[in-house]
Amino acid sequence: MSLQSEINRRRTFAIISHPDAGKTTLTEKLLLFGGAIHVAGAVKSNKIKKTATSDWMEIEKQRGISVATSVMGFEYKDYKINILDTPGHQDFAEDTYRTLTAVDSVIIVLDAAKGVETQTRKLMNVCRMRNTPIMIFVNKLDREGRDPFDIMDELEAELGINVRPLSWPISMGETFKGVYNFYENNMQLYTPNKQTISQSVEIDVNSSDLEAKIGDKNAAQLREDMELIHGVYEDFDKELYLDGLLAPVFFGSALNNFGVKELLDCFIEVAPSPRPTQAEERLVKPNEPDFTGFVFKIHANMDPNHRSCIAFVKVCSGKFERNVNYKHIRHGKMMRFSSPTAFMAQKKETVDEAFAGDIVGLPDTGNFKIGDTLAAGEELHFKGLPSFSPEMFMYLENADPMKAKQLEKGVNQLMDEGVAQLFVNQFNNRKIIGTVGQLQFEVIQYRLLHEYNAQCRWEPVSLYKACWIESDDYEELENFKKRKVQYMAKDKEGRDVFLADSAYVLQMAQSDFKSIKFHFTSEF
Repeated sequence: MSLQSEINRRRTFAIISHPDAGKTTLTEKLLLFGGAIHVAGAVKSNKIKKTATSDWMEIEKQRGISVATSVMGFEYKDYKINILDTPGHQDFAEDTYRTLTAVDSVIIVLDAAKGVETQTRKLMNVCRMRNTPIMIFVNKLDREGRDPFDIMDELEAELGINVRPLSWPISMGETFKGVYNFYENNMQLYTPNKQTISQSVEIDVNSSDLEAKIGDKNAAQLREDMELIHGVYEDFDKELYLDGLLAPVFFGSALNNFGVKELLDCFIEVAPSPRPTQAEERLVKPNEPDFTGFVFKIHANMDPNHRSCIAFVKVCSGKFERNVNYKHIRHGKMMRFSSPTAFMAQKKETVDEAFAGDIVGLPDTGNFKIGDTLAAGEELHFKGLPSFSPEMFMYLENADPMKAKQLEKGVNQLMDEGVAQLFVNQFNNRKIIGTVGQLQFEVIQYRLLHEYNAQCRWEPVSLYKACWIESDDYEELENFKKRKVQYMAKDKEGRDVFLADSAYVLQMAQSDFKSIKFHFTSEF
């Protein structure tokens, strides 16, 4: 198969939502349709013993939440599909933001009872910055929820995007009968089953067959709704969707396997194949023959038996091949990879080749940082993978002096993942961990203990903000560092960081030292 046709059949997308909207459950059902798994797992369930494929970390199984992005690839109807299931919880938002730089489109999952929530809005803003095409799946129709027209209005108002329903619910909650599919002009009748798939029915909406299938009241309501939809919403326009200006909306119940196949069938037809990626030097097109790619995520301990780190690389152009030399741009040296892997969450298998749009895992012994570029020929630098300034800080203390080595290794590997940041205070040499959310501290402590056999404890430190500083005026920079000596730290890269203990102190520092630049993301 030619390079172009391999690229055309790829669909790489992320599933995003507010916590508990059903994102991981939807991922499981998509894997079920792709034949990638044979029994769908559950995020929280006493009856289904299998846990969700994408929530494979021990802490995810215990908490019933996703704390790291999982990558899963499978084949479906001649298409190669790469799903990235992201954490919904805001404490892990940075992982999600970075993941959005590696996908070509997005599916947003919404809870039919709750509508648009805080995290949904934030994630939508990130998609808008990159004009990423989005599809919306309104989930949990098997429970009582809000009126579908109200949800459509809220989507337009809150997310600032035009919407077009491509399926429509027939009642909901206990009286939920199914959905009418506008995209294929047929109807799916609802039979609740978590493991099998509902059948679709070809039906003429104006015939009396409709009453026989769903009852007089529902039939009348559906005809009325359809008339209103055709009157209010423009027809679905694929070009507007690809430009990120129109979002198709599907309704269903991921838990009961309902409405998911319709979403997937429409998605593979209309969603974009891999798109060009912006590098600092130029725009890189996917069908260029030379391989280029960038690291958007690093995960420590994919396999706890081997203590290995894996760097997730998004292939931006050309074809990646096993055992071929590629240049690591930041180090300026050639590297060869004998065991690149493709993923099914934690399970991985060695691959010989990967094409633009694919995600490849490369074994990492400390060579990679998030944002690194690999290339076959030209020197390129992909951008847009910042670390954000943390908002919560704790002193990291070793709770078991006999395990100092394990603690240091664990902290270094977990910091490389980009989930949190390590600062060393230059005044007292104490280590400070900065995160964007409280839950991260619990996850770090848990993973250090269970994955590295190292115990840590946290001690409070009162800080407001960490900002990276730089200046062309060497004297002023040195003067600032002397005056603020108690609040100066170095990050993992050895860069100067000012740890302001209040908004007022930061403001005063900015006005007193005009020639110093204060940065709130690490990409400068």
